[in-house]
Amino acid sequence: MLLKTRGIVFRFTKFAESSIIVTIFTEQLGLQSYIVNSARSKSGKGKIALYQPLTLLDLVVYHKENANILRLKEVRCVHPYQTITSDFKKSTVALFLTEMINKSVKEQTHSQELCHFLFESFITLDQENIQVENFHLLFLIKLSRLLGFGPSQTTEILTPFYADDAEEIILEQLLHADYSVSIIMNQVQRRNLLDVLLRFYALHIDGLGEIKSIPVVRDLIN
Repeated sequence: MLLKTRGIVFRFTKFAESSIIVTIFTEQLGLQSYIVNSARSKSGKGKIALYQPLTLLDLVVYHKENANILRLKEVRCVHPYQTITSDFKKSTVALFLTEMINKSVKEQTHSQELCHFLFESFITLDQENIQVENFHLLFLIKLSRLLGFGPSQTTEILTPFYADDAEEIILEQLLHADYSVSIIMNQVQRRNLLDVLLRFYALHIDGLGEIKSIPVVRDLIN
C-alpha cells in the first residue's frame, strides 16, 4: 500500500556495502525504518544528504503492517535548513536535541501532533531570531507534554530535585513561554535547570542513559 506522509529523520545506520537503514518519525505511522539502497554509492548523487538527522521530508512510502523494514517510493526535502547547519549555537542545540528525541521518542501514539511539533520547532530554530541559549530548555518541556509526562507546575519537575527560589521563578516562566519569549537567566541557572530537566526525563523514560552531547551543550552555555 502506498501512503503519503511527512516525516523527520531521527538517524541512519550503514547497511551492506552502500545502503542505509534510516529511521524516520512519520506523521501518519509514527516511528518507521526504511532501507535506502545505494545511498552511499557514487551513483547516489548526494542521496545521503536527504537522510541526515532532523531533515524534514515529504514522503511516499510503501507500507505493510508488521513489517520491520520498509521502502520509500518518493522523498523530498520540505525545508532545507539555512542557519542550523552554519550557526554554531544552533547546530550545537540541534545535536543535543537529536540525541534527546532518539532516546525518548519510542512510541507511535499521537504521531500527528508530535510530528507537527518537531517540524514547527526546528523550522523556528532555523528561521527565527530567538534566544538560542534557552531553546533546548523550552523544547524539552514542550516535548515532555507530548510524551505524556509534561508538567503543569514547577513542583512536578522539582520534586525530589532542588532549585533555589530564583531558578524556580525562571522555571515557572519556561513552563508558560513560547520560543519567541526572552527569559533572562545566567549561565549557572541555565546549567542547573538543564540538569533538573534531564533528571526529570530520566524518571519517566526507561533507559535514558548517558547523554553524550551534554558536554558540548554545556560549553555553549558557558
